[in-house]
Amino acid sequence: VQLQASGGGLVQAGDSRRLSCAASGRTARTVSNNGMGWFRQTPGKEREFVASIDRTGGRTLYADSVKGRFTISRDNAKNTLYLQMNNLKPEDTAVYVCATHRSVYSSSALRDYQYFGQGTLVTVSS
Repeated sequence: VQLQASGGGLVQAGDSRRLSCAASGRTARTVSNNGMGWFRQTPGKEREFVASIDRTGGRTLYADSVKGRFTISRDNAKNTLYLQMNNLKPEDTAVYVCATHRSVYSSSALRDYQYFGQGTLVTVSS
């Protein structure tokens, strides 16, 4: 499964940004059959959970640091995952990576995810 995140860039604190993660390849359709998640990473730190969503989109989970500001969603018909980020803060600066869950569920544990895509850099200036 090939996952490509896009939508990153340089923004100012308080701005909004929407990230997308598109699946491609002959097994892309399997993405719509699994839970998915967003993680972020900064130099010298471990990959950090941001948000996840189950297969149907009926259950979502968020890290405390983004709760109330970020919204995860998906369009299974397009094999695409989204992350709407509002009221961005400098501490949100990171490379954002999308991933497919090993099951239909959502969770925050890194070990529960199987495929990780190419990330997109979000830089928030103060």
